[in-house]
Amino acid sequence: MSGRRGATSGRPDHRRSVGVAALIGVAVMAAVDEIVFHQLLGWHHFYDRGTPDVALLTDGLLHAAELVMLVAGIFLVADLSRRQALAVPSAWGGFFLGAGAFQLFDGIVDHKVLRLHQVRYGVDLLPYDLAWNLAGVLLLALGAALTWRAGREVRRAEAR
Repeated sequence: MSGRRGATSGRPDHRRSVGVAALIGVAVMAAVDEIVFHQLLGWHHFYDRGTPDVALLTDGLLHAAELVMLVAGIFLVADLSRRQALAVPSAWGGFFLGAGAFQLFDGIVDHKVLRLHQVRYGVDLLPYDLAWNLAGVLLLALGAALTWRAGREVRRAEAR
């Protein structure tokens, strides 16, 4: 079975661990956005430029997409773990990279470029936009630092 994708490698796979965990990070951050800002606080919907029915529909589609990503990510992590190829420190880096990428994409593309929705309505948006995007930048920076450090450790281990 050596060389096949389903084979047990026994070697941590830094790149795949980062990628799979990034998928989970995107899904978790989308869930946080959906649950906290769409449902609990009621500050916005995914698409606020239509009717309330359209807003509710788009929230449901976002929720469905995040669940699909989460389930797929969990299966992919389980597969890496089964093959003993899951690099846990790399996966943590990927998780934060995915979470930060979602947050920053939502803050810049969805909020400002496409204007699908804003963080909140009827208030001065600047503090909300700064907090939203700064959170994304901090998550990305944490993910990049963890990923870089994990990659360095994997390369050192391979050189031994």
